[in-house]
Amino acid sequence: MLSSFAVLTAILLLLTLLPLSRIKHWLVRGLDFPRLQLAVLSGLLLVVQLTTLDITQGASQLLIVLNLGCLAVQGWWIWPYTRLHRTEVPLSKSVGNDSQTVSIMTANVLMTNRNAPALIKLVQQYKPDVLVTLESDLWWQQQLDRLSIDYPHSIKCPLDNLYGMHVYSRLPLHNGAVQFLVEPDVPSIHAEVELTSGMRVVMHFVHPAPPSPTENESSSERDAELLVLAVSVAQCKQPLIVTGDLNDVAWSETTRLFRKVSGLLDPRIGRGMFNSFHAAYPFIRWPLDHLFHSSHFSLQKIARLPNIGSDHFPLLMTLRLEGKTTAEQTVTLEPDDMQLVASDLAEQAVSPEQVHRPERAADTPAA
Repeated sequence: MLSSFAVLTAILLLLTLLPLSRIKHWLVRGLDFPRLQLAVLSGLLLVVQLTTLDITQGASQLLIVLNLGCLAVQGWWIWPYTRLHRTEVPLSKSVGNDSQTVSIMTANVLMTNRNAPALIKLVQQYKPDVLVTLESDLWWQQQLDRLSIDYPHSIKCPLDNLYGMHVYSRLPLHNGAVQFLVEPDVPSIHAEVELTSGMRVVMHFVHPAPPSPTENESSSERDAELLVLAVSVAQCKQPLIVTGDLNDVAWSETTRLFRKVSGLLDPRIGRGMFNSFHAAYPFIRWPLDHLFHSSHFSLQKIARLPNIGSDHFPLLMTLRLEGKTTAEQTVTLEPDDMQLVASDLAEQAVSPEQVHRPERAADTPAA
């Protein structure tokens, strides 16, 4: 009995400690994802240990302490995304849409999914100002173009490699650009959105490739794309939003570093995880789809929407431009963080100067 508990505790300890390393192999970085699931397993094992082991024995006490350590580590990473943590972004005092609000629906459609009517129905129901789709190919573009009467402004990058991307907007888009920053077949879209009030919001839409056995062996490419964007947007003083499928969880070291460097806020902090993947498996879910924004905004609404046949749930967020809020980051930039960023960018030979800055571009609205 004791030996079985020792093996299980050792496995949990290994799965907990490995992600704390800076090893970028997909096997290690993949362990960033199931922290909630590992915390649940650790908690269940702890209950069994306490009810079956002789806790007067030193070996039993050691196993319990090690398991408690695993639970504490996993809990430390995920607890900001629970209601136990204070919120990072204040709720808007304004009710309903006005000239200063912007609503964004983010949907990884799954390229092989053919249930376009489900997404179109959600768009017609919730009427977001901006719709961004990931994994959308030419077939999806043809389906979504039916929205063009209500969404006359768009930037389109149809691809058949799981990295196509489309932006459809009710609001005017300015200075739009499609870029391939790190990998030649993985795009990002950058533009300004003009609110009804006339104010402009800088938006960056991203979908870096994940570390996986079928994509990239390491997380280097994904990390570099997120961090080069973080350095670039940190220089922007205008209202700014970054959204998309980051192929990384909200609580990973890379996403935390992105938030530290960019200075952007996460409206999920203190409100919940809003797990968007995997839509088909309730017990294997984590937050892969994200929206971060500058401190110019308050939050009106955040919601995970119904399944559209994809492996991701769509997300909907409504923000209100306040000019400046009292929001403060819950993470702090450490002295060696920028050294890590510089190393990751040098490895992929990418620099912040390569990122399109729509707020600096000549005013040439997208089609």
